[in-house]
Amino acid sequence: MSVTAPAGFRAAGVAAGIKPTGALDLALVVNDGPRHTAAGVFTTNKVKAAPVLWSQQVLQERSLHAVVLNSGGANACTGPEGFQDTHATAEKVGEVLGVGAIDVAVCSTGLIGERLPMPAVVSGVDGAAAALDGTADAGTAAATAVLTTDSKAKQATAAGNGFSIGGFAKGAGMLAPNMATMLSVLTTDAVVEPDVLDTALRAATRTTFDRLDVDGGTSTNDTVLVLASGASGVEPSAEELTEVLTAISTDLVRQLQGDAEGATKAVDITVRGARTEDDAVHIGRIIAEDNLVKTALFGSDPNWGRIAMALGRAQAEIDVSRVEIITNGVSLFAGGLPNRDRGEADLTGRDIEIVVDLHLGDQAATILSTDLSHDYVEENSAYSS
Repeated sequence: MSVTAPAGFRAAGVAAGIKPTGALDLALVVNDGPRHTAAGVFTTNKVKAAPVLWSQQVLQERSLHAVVLNSGGANACTGPEGFQDTHATAEKVGEVLGVGAIDVAVCSTGLIGERLPMPAVVSGVDGAAAALDGTADAGTAAATAVLTTDSKAKQATAAGNGFSIGGFAKGAGMLAPNMATMLSVLTTDAVVEPDVLDTALRAATRTTFDRLDVDGGTSTNDTVLVLASGASGVEPSAEELTEVLTAISTDLVRQLQGDAEGATKAVDITVRGARTEDDAVHIGRIIAEDNLVKTALFGSDPNWGRIAMALGRAQAEIDVSRVEIITNGVSLFAGGLPNRDRGEADLTGRDIEIVVDLHLGDQAATILSTDLSHDYVEENSAYSS
């Protein structure tokens, strides 16, 4: 259940001193080869953190030997000095591994707007390099070292025909990635050509990480990376690789949804019968991000009127006389009128399924979300203090 499950990978997680609590806060994942193919997807936020700018640059070569990640500081909105800190981190990793800085991706997560304590980062790289191991415990330490407000590490593995994929992800708030997720590193021992790996990752993230929307916040640091060692000697078809990447991404996204900040409900919003998939995704996001909908769900209130209001704001084709709103299996609204008593829909459990059927076409999409609770407000009102 870790990035070390596929052959050819080692990992480590150490307490470098970036977090004042003394918790694990620096992770290193190393691809020992024989191949070093890599791909990545990143936040679409126009305010990109220095590590995102660096990693986008080095991934133009579609090759990575290592990824270094830190929690406790986002290194975002830190100007040229912050970018220099990212470069220096990559150089340090390259030095201890005997590779170039261009072979190292960098990821950071935490509070925006403050420089990282570079002496701690540099010494942490030394410590992580010394602790590198191919065991599951090492993978778990790496997955733990990237956590911020998460309550637990998120890890998964998936198997193909003769190859495997492992990975971890972190993220509990500011979840509306519009391309990737908070931070995630995936590893595979498959033999994969660079263009095939890139295409497969984009296809997998489009229907998994990109469909998680907890609060509408698109992070400055969102990154998903996949590293392929080729150590299995097996070259899967593009279709099989995409299928297995999608499976592990789905697993990780479900874990992220379940551990979202303050969440008391896991909410799946399916929009079907749309003219286009883009319409379905857009409407699902509008509903997922609506605070009136989210607070009603927190109160277990089957207030379909809020759902109707939210979808009516969407810039998508809608005919209200055809719309149907189904909540936990009960059709509450149909044909422009209330259909059944809202009290028939039981929302007291943790899992809630909202289905909006537009009855206009054959396209559908599901957005994963949560409710909006007191704990979410309290946690995010004091994040920087």
